[in-house]
Amino acid sequence: MGGDEFVQLLRTEFSNFRAARLWMISLWAVAVVSVLVSSVAALASHGSNPAVSIGPDGKAVSDTYTFVHQPLAGDGTLTTRLASLSGAFSSGNGFGASSTSQQPGLAPWAKAGIILEPATNQGTNYAAVMVTGSYGVRMQYNYTHDSPGLTGAVGPSSPRWLRLGRIGDVITGYDSIDGVKWTEIGTARLTGLPHVVLIGLFVTSPLHFAAADNNGTPSVATATFDHLSTQDGIPHSSWTGDTIGGFYPSLRSDSIWQQQSADTFTLSGSGDIAPLVGDIVFTNWSGASIVDGTIVALLIVIVLAALVTTSEYRRPSIRTTSISSSQRVLAAKAIVVGSLAFAAGAIATAIAEVITRNVLAANGLFLFPQSGPDAARLILGTGLFFGFAAVLVVALGTILRRSTATVVAGIALLVVPGVIATVLPADSESWLMRLTPTAAFAIQATLPRSNLVTDAYTIVNGYFPISPWGGLTVLAAYTAVALGAAVWLLHRRSPTRVASLS
Repeated sequence: MGGDEFVQLLRTEFSNFRAARLWMISLWAVAVVSVLVSSVAALASHGSNPAVSIGPDGKAVSDTYTFVHQPLAGDGTLTTRLASLSGAFSSGNGFGASSTSQQPGLAPWAKAGIILEPATNQGTNYAAVMVTGSYGVRMQYNYTHDSPGLTGAVGPSSPRWLRLGRIGDVITGYDSIDGVKWTEIGTARLTGLPHVVLIGLFVTSPLHFAAADNNGTPSVATATFDHLSTQDGIPHSSWTGDTIGGFYPSLRSDSIWQQQSADTFTLSGSGDIAPLVGDIVFTNWSGASIVDGTIVALLIVIVLAALVTTSEYRRPSIRTTSISSSQRVLAAKAIVVGSLAFAAGAIATAIAEVITRNVLAANGLFLFPQSGPDAARLILGTGLFFGFAAVLVVALGTILRRSTATVVAGIALLVVPGVIATVLPADSESWLMRLTPTAAFAIQATLPRSNLVTDAYTIVNGYFPISPWGGLTVLAAYTAVALGAAVWLLHRRSPTRVASLS
């Protein structure tokens, strides 16, 4: 059979599909149900219109800390020694105004050091040199840029010296073990920095996550600074203390900062200076509404693809089909059903995305800014998810030749593992979502994550253990294997078919 004949076979399969009213209704149902379920799920989600800061690059950021500062006019340098850094976290949920018991423990990304910024507005550009709970000394600026310095924990026997200097728009961070020999960690160019800025000491501590904890609890860090010295444009006069962005109510104390002497300070702070990730703002992932619609529509795709395929085996004429013809029919059927499922899924996701984002915003949920490439990936990727799923079921139908068995197998592969994963521990769900076709749901991941933020990056919170395109590749691999098995079985069954002609 040449190329023209295969094109004609494609047209025939498409015509057969259009002629079957039940199949066409099912195809429309895929799109309609996906939009409808997504919209209903969005309507059921409500938030409290949280105030979210936007950083210099337009992305959502967390910007909450204790800041003891002075003005810096022009160039200048601030040097200090961080003598100790300790922490505690709430044993309850810790978000209410009432006090909860606390346990000692320092969050991995607790931070204490020197920071320079033009003002105390949340989301402003900044540069800082700091000691962290578990990641040593760092030079960070504008929430996403990070350079490592000295490693190891801070304590009375192993303090860290920090220095931050400004020359024009260029800010440079240094660290030292003894305050004599200094090492440059990194530089930051803060374009448009005003002549007078604020410079000083800061402390912050993000949510603390215990094992298998999906929500985290508030934490607080306390740092002691001494040997404070200034150069050039810093007057070294009285210091002003501010709690930027507030303090977790259950962790607030009457003494956020103290000045024991001219060059010795103790500060306590909570929050974070970092990119914002999903569940810090809300506990219900807003993107779950799209996933809900996809799951229900996917069930229809499975049934539709199973009916289209197994209907062939209910017709006596199938017994007179040659091997080569049956393999070409399989290919044509897979292309037609897969293409139609792709189109239905992509169109439905595009519509659902517009509706749900508007509904969720109206219901008080914060939505992370979404770039054009991310939106295109979500829409086209979900369409490919539906297309690959349909082809996989076509192959399963060819193998099993029974509608009920094909539907059960399709649901077992494409839906059940994802449902089970939501109730399993993080390690188990991670492997389940990597090794089964449900990995393709990762194509719908929209929440940001960051190496600078410790968080529960779990399915419950809208995160997947595999990259978006990696997850879709897993489904594509399953589909390819199933098609190969179907072609092989068609060949194996050929003697029986040929014998039936005699």
